[in-house]
Formats: sequence, C-alpha cells, structure tokens
Amino acid sequence: MRSRGVALALLALALAGCPAEHPQSALHPASQEAGRIARLWWVMLGVYGAVTLATFALLAAALLRRRGAEAPGGGVRFVVVAGIVVPTVILVGMLFYSLRVSTALHLPEAAFTVRVTGFQWWWDVRYPDHDIVTANELYVPVGEVVRLELRAADVVHSFWVPNLHGKMDLLPEHPNQFWLRAEVPGVYRGQCAEFCGLQHALMAFDVVALPKDEFERWVAERRRPHPEPADDELRLGQEVFFSAGCNACHAVGGTDAVALVGPDLTHIGTRRTLGAGTVANTRGDLAGWISQPQVLKPGNLMPPTYLEPRELHALVRWLETLR
Repeated sequence: MRSRGVALALLALALAGCPAEHPQSALHPASQEAGRIARLWWVMLGVYGAVTLATFALLAAALLRRRGAEAPGGGVRFVVVAGIVVPTVILVGMLFYSLRVSTALHLPEAAFTVRVTGFQWWWDVRYPDHDIVTANELYVPVGEVVRLELRAADVVHSFWVPNLHGKMDLLPEHPNQFWLRAEVPGVYRGQCAEFCGLQHALMAFDVVALPKDEFERWVAERRRPHPEPADDELRLGQEVFFSAGCNACHAVGGTDAVALVGPDLTHIGTRRTLGAGTVANTRGDLAGWISQPQVLKPGNLMPPTYLEPRELHALVRWLETLR
C-alpha cells in the first residue's frame, strides 16, 4: 500500500510536465471557463490595440501637417464621429460581449464539493464527501466539475487558478461559491490574488488534475489509516511531535493531534511544497522549516522549534511517513 502512495506522488510530479510550460497563465487555458476568459482578453487586446494605433496615427498626422492646413477628416464632423460616435459604439459593443462571457460562466452541476479556507498565509482544503483534509493542494478528476465553498478565516483573500478559471474572493463569515473543471491532466499553480498582508506573494497552492481512475486511487490512499511507527527512530519522531508542542497547532489523522491553528499534517509526506509554495517539500527544507520558519517566511504564525539533531532527524523521518 505504501508503494502505491509513493507511485501516486511520483505520478503527480510527472504530470507537472504536462502543462509545465505555462503552469500559471490565463492565456493558456485548460478548461472551458478559462478558454472563455482568454478569448475575451484577446478580443479586448485586438480592439483596444487597434484603437490605440489609430489614435497614435492621428496624433502623428496632426503633428506633421502643415501649419494652417485643413484639419484631417473635415473638422467638427470628424471630431463628433471619431471622438464620440466611434468610441461609444466600441465601448457598448465590448460591454455586451463581456456581459455575454460573464453570463456564460454559471455554476454547472458538480461531482462533489471541496471547502477551501484562506488563512494568512496558507490554504486549508477539505473534502467533506471523501473525509479528506489537506492543505495548499487540490486534487481534482479531469473532466469533472468540482464545486468550491470559499471562505476566509481572517482577512479578505482571493482564489485564482489562471489556467482553469477567473478569480473569486474569500470573505470572513460569508462563503462564496465557485468551481473548477480541468480538461487536461497536469499541475496548475494557484495564487491569492488579493493583497492580504506581509506574505501575500507566498500564498500559493497547486491544483493537481488526475485522470478519474488515478483520482479514485488518490482518494483511497488518503482514506487509508497510517501505520504505527515501524522502528525506534520513527517512534521517537512521533513522541517529539507531541513533546515539542507541534500538536498545539497541527492535526494528524489517527492521533490525538486535532488542533486547527496551522495546516493539517495528515498527508504532509505527499505534498509538493511547504509553506504554501514557499519551498519544495524535501527532507532538508522540512528540517529547515521546523527549525527556523521565520527565516523562510517571515511573519507566519509558526515559531522556531529548538530540537537536538537526533530529535529533529527523527521528527522529519516520521513526518515523511505521513502519506
């Protein structure tokens, strides 16, 4: 079973190569919704770009014409047509086109719901239909609509995965409804798009789109209980987790750690990054995050943890088994 968990983690890394050329780009859509938004952007670029070029051309003509020559286009009539009629037609036309795109972006029937809560500066992710809790990562099946319940725990945040959809704000005590539908397997980077404090720029997350059968295996792996520590070092690591006070902020499924202050660590061994996209989830970075999180992400709520080298190594090894 553990080998299957490792295989799924490797699959997620391999899928990063699918759209990895453009992992966070609104102009490289991987869903119907992002496609509509991208088309709107290109139309706006074409129309307003043409208007800008025409304006500069008229400005150049005005600067180069001979003093005393007749104004190009016939004076007052030209000003009325080019300065009032044409801009009005363009703006009204673009307004109706943008409203048409907005109207087409309505919540379709969803396969299941995911609850996403924004914190300063990380994301709590819960699958109530599957009894799974994770952080800073969303796993979704390719081709299926996933309904999102978005809320903020502190200040206003904004959920944005450019390749898959537009933006939606997360508000305290007022959940918003949103959805994602990935049509191409891969890993897509999301970002908080509303300034929310010191580490706003380091409040990222990954959306991992898996083929349906792989997503079902991912769900089965996440619902499997963790095995008991298999050796003395792992048992020491679990003991250090509690003796060092990590359980005061973090939850780990299947243990007495149930706190909700920081990210749930039940499956931290499979995560691609630490600190909401701050560093890669490697053994060295995990040890560094535990020891000096303020060096890596100043202002976050986690204090430094002072451990003997043997205790730190054991804790890191135990956390790596949480898959």
